[in-house]
Amino acid sequence: MNKIFASIITIGDELLIGQVIDTNSAWIAQELNKIGVPVKHRIAVGDVWDDIWNALDEESKHADIIFITGGLGPTADDITKPLLCKYFGGQMVLDQPTLEHVTYLFEHVFKRPMPLSDRNAKQAEVPDVCTVLKNEQGTAPGMLFEKNGKLFISLPGVPHEMK
Repeated sequence: MNKIFASIITIGDELLIGQVIDTNSAWIAQELNKIGVPVKHRIAVGDVWDDIWNALDEESKHADIIFITGGLGPTADDITKPLLCKYFGGQMVLDQPTLEHVTYLFEHVFKRPMPLSDRNAKQAEVPDVCTVLKNEQGTAPGMLFEKNGKLFISLPGVPHEMK
């Protein structure tokens, strides 16, 4: 039986400038180690289209499972979701269960209930070529993709949501 290898790509300018400490990679690596899946590489890239794209290409050469964290938020610098859509050849679609979850969070859970803005409603848009991974803790769903026999798992960058 062939050994399965993983790589971890963390995305965000805030990681590269030291504004945020990358605890996601350590947690993912520890969890993978528990089940006997070695991590071949851990890399961090900024919110730069070509850098993210190249990291996906490069890590898929070395690993069977590529974990991606970050870049899924509603702000302009969060480009991971549209990039993944293009990388995997999909179209953005509205995921109704995610929209219902995001709406519920804004109207009933957050400290100050507020109406859902268009920007936050966009959190429910996902590539039609992914399996949506529900995020019980926040608004950005995770996404599972497959390409050339490799699994790509995109998760939120906020640590409690990623876990």
